[in-house]
Order: sequence, then C-alpha cells, then structure tokens
Amino acid sequence: MERPVPHFREELEALQGRLLEMGGLAEERVRAAVQGLVSRDHDLVDQVLAGDEPVNELHIDVDSRCFRLLALHQPMASDLRVIVAAVKINTDLERVGDLAVNIAEASKRCLAHPPVKQLVDIPRMGEIAQTMLRDALDAYVKRDTTLARHVLNEDDHLDTLKTLVFRDLLAHMLRDQSTVEPALDLILIARHLERIGDHATNIAEDVIFMVSALDVRHHQPAPAED
Repeated sequence: MERPVPHFREELEALQGRLLEMGGLAEERVRAAVQGLVSRDHDLVDQVLAGDEPVNELHIDVDSRCFRLLALHQPMASDLRVIVAAVKINTDLERVGDLAVNIAEASKRCLAHPPVKQLVDIPRMGEIAQTMLRDALDAYVKRDTTLARHVLNEDDHLDTLKTLVFRDLLAHMLRDQSTVEPALDLILIARHLERIGDHATNIAEDVIFMVSALDVRHHQPAPAED
C-alpha cells in the first residue's frame, strides 16, 4: 500500500513550522537574557527565568510529530534524513532554551553587584549566537548548504570573542578582588553563549548531512606524508 504522499508533505511542513516556532522562542529568550544583563533589567531577567515552559512543550510536540511520521509513513532516503535531522535539531533548540535560563541565572547573580565594566563583547557574542541560530534554521528550511557552511565559519568568531572576554575579565579580577564574583558570572555567560553557537553549528552540520548525505562533524585535516 502506497503512503499518502500529499498528507506526508503536509505533516512534514507542519513539523518544520513547529521547529521554526521553537527556534524563534529560543532565540528570543537568548536575546532577552543578554539584554537584561546589559541594561541591568531585573524584570527582563526574571521573565526569562519564568518562561521556559513554551520551549519545553514544543520540544515534546516536535518529538511526537517526528516519531509519528517515522511510524506511519516509514520514509526512505532523503525524507528519512529530514526527519532524523528534525529530531536532532529539536534537541539542540531545547538545550539553547536551557542555556538562555543559565544566562539569566548568572545575570541575576551578576546584577547583585556593581558593574564590573561596560559590556561590549558579550552583547556582540549574543548577536552572533542569535544570528547563527537563525541562519542554521533558515538553512534547514531552504535546504541551503551554503548558508549552513557560513554558520560553521561563524563559530570561530564566537570562540575568539569568548577568549577576549576571559582575558579582559581576568585582568579586572587581578586588579580588583571585589570584581571576582560578578566577573566569574560574566565569564560563565560568555561560555553559555559559545555553547549556543555550538548548538547552531550542530544544526548546520545536520543540514549538510540532510541535503548531501555528507557528514562534516569532527573533520580533521589529513595527516602530512613523511
């Protein structure tokens, strides 16, 4: 018995729509957490801490849709890769939501202290991480491996900024011991933003595999010949 292809396509489009909705929520929570820190807005930080449920509900819904598609339609080849990629992307987006909460928690602690310094690199990291996430999801919907590879390249920029944040804040801690606690939380926030970039990178790698069946994870340069 042939599977009802149009019905399958409709369900697949609905699945992608839910993934995009989840990605939008996760991205907004990252933006709000960073903005709450930069503007020292306690209410905004508290909103992030209290608003995790919608992302968790979408996480469950997307998983259910993926498993239903797999069970009812038994997709093959490229369709199977699309659904498997959705399962993996769903997990990455849920973890981005968790990292937004982690940023808000560290921000709340940091805001209990006087400002260590004017924040420049951390907001920039937030912007890059959000853009990487948005581009990775766009690449998924458009099946765009060029955009996916662009996301992979942006990850190095995020890593560089994290290193700059660490060095800068370490210098502040060495000069003034009273800055140690808030500076450590700022370093932790930079680490969380780097991890969000890593999840965007995971999504981009899944897109490349989904479209071309090419696994680009953990690629190392070939060893030099003797």
